[in-house]
Amino acid sequence: MANYANEINKRRTFAIISHPDAGKTTLTEKFLLYGGAINLAGSVKGKATARHAVSDWMEIEKERGISVTSSVLQFNYDNYCINILDTPGHQDFSEDTYRTLMAADSAVMVIDASKGVEAQTRKLFKVCVMRKIPIFTFINKMDREANDTFELLDEIEKELGIATCPVNWPIGCGKNFKGVYDRETQTVVTYSDTEKGTKEGETSIIPIADEEALLAHIGAENKGILMDEIELLDGASAEFDLEAVQSGDLTPVFFGSALTNFGVEIFLQHFLKMTTTPLPRKSDKGFIDPVEEDFSAFVFKIQANMNKAHRDRIAFMRICSGKFDANMEVKHVQGNKVMRLSQPQQIMASERKILDEAYAGDIIGVFDPGIFSIGDTISMPKAQFRYEGIPTFAPEHFARVRQMDTMKRKQFVKGITQIAQEGAIQIFQEFNTGLEEIIVGVVGVLQFDVLKYRLENEYNVEIRLERLPYEHIRWIENKEEVNVDRLTGTSDMKKVKDMKGNPLLLFVNPWSVGMTLDRNPGLQLSEFGKNN
Repeated sequence: MANYANEINKRRTFAIISHPDAGKTTLTEKFLLYGGAINLAGSVKGKATARHAVSDWMEIEKERGISVTSSVLQFNYDNYCINILDTPGHQDFSEDTYRTLMAADSAVMVIDASKGVEAQTRKLFKVCVMRKIPIFTFINKMDREANDTFELLDEIEKELGIATCPVNWPIGCGKNFKGVYDRETQTVVTYSDTEKGTKEGETSIIPIADEEALLAHIGAENKGILMDEIELLDGASAEFDLEAVQSGDLTPVFFGSALTNFGVEIFLQHFLKMTTTPLPRKSDKGFIDPVEEDFSAFVFKIQANMNKAHRDRIAFMRICSGKFDANMEVKHVQGNKVMRLSQPQQIMASERKILDEAYAGDIIGVFDPGIFSIGDTISMPKAQFRYEGIPTFAPEHFARVRQMDTMKRKQFVKGITQIAQEGAIQIFQEFNTGLEEIIVGVVGVLQFDVLKYRLENEYNVEIRLERLPYEHIRWIENKEEVNVDRLTGTSDMKKVKDMKGNPLLLFVNPWSVGMTLDRNPGLQLSEFGKNN
């Protein structure tokens, strides 16, 4: 076993997912606070003078108070090295979240106690289920009025199809929120409002058997309700089973308030005990062991212009095995090129730190001169494998893009191409018409606003978007065997090609897909493009 096994085994890499406004960014900040990575948690929204969330770095995110891109944060806590992948909560950015989950070993699902399971939570959860990754649930905002606790658990089980096991249990909510009962130690951890942004408030730990102290801290009514609920809980909830948690069949549930900082450290400590070290990854040569194998990684995200002063592109890689050394030569498998990775860095939102080394489980950013694509494999020069590709989501909204100033064609093409390489938008051109018009496809309409904003602010190009009626897209699987020019389509079908020249078909109506298949025997269409 390699001598860097200890470093790898210290790693924990997880993504935080939630519906917008469930408090995910606040929770992330409190984790960083415990790890000593920041001294004061910033205000996520609010006045222009307030500090913005550490993980929200793009100007449009600060203006709207939502996370648009995923950011990567690393900190040390209690001899663990923790990599957090913070994801956008808004459903229009679900594709970015999906790719980020490909780089995580587990997920923390944040749920608003007064809203329960929301539409976006369902969609993201399905992605976790597809990957069979462990899910940990933090029910947030207990310092506000909350839904009935049993109903919240019931909703998680019914809506998401996963068994729940509460690790702790809330005592009251809103102004009457008194703390949580820890089921394993049979103690009550009391809550008192903490100064916002600081580490700890006043907490006391009281054994459930100490009736006098319990009455003094939570009162007779709360004590009576708690005792009844504990009895119900012990009879009704699933037994804790670490194997079921790690196979994604059971979610441990915790309660607290990220804003007032109660229950966050309790959650973090339990979570670290239950999560695994970096997991083996599937390649075309079988699973690659993080400790046994030499350095390898895959690209899961590309981001241009993270720093206005640098005007650069960063490719984010999840290291899957071995140790990375900044001086080593590696192979870019898809480009079949041996190279050194330029300016390897760890990125804390918009701040960077140049790295000399990193280990399996870590996320590194490297300078990308325009050669990397999402899903690419990086390995040692002699290695002969590639990791599984990351599927491309089918866009559901399309628009024709027109630039306002034709003299800025070069900036426009550069800008839209770079943003497309990040995977947030997909760009197409007319098929064999000679027209240079660009059609852009997105998963969520908010991406159109981000595209317009970024082209204006980062590339100084103004555009007009003309929405198109198409809602369905299909890749042609067997393009070598089909004469695309001579396809017999429907009146609502449009032929386009992607930036690699692959032919695609756009349709307004879903039934047109079946009619086109009927009219062209042998034609094979797919809903997914592959990045690999």
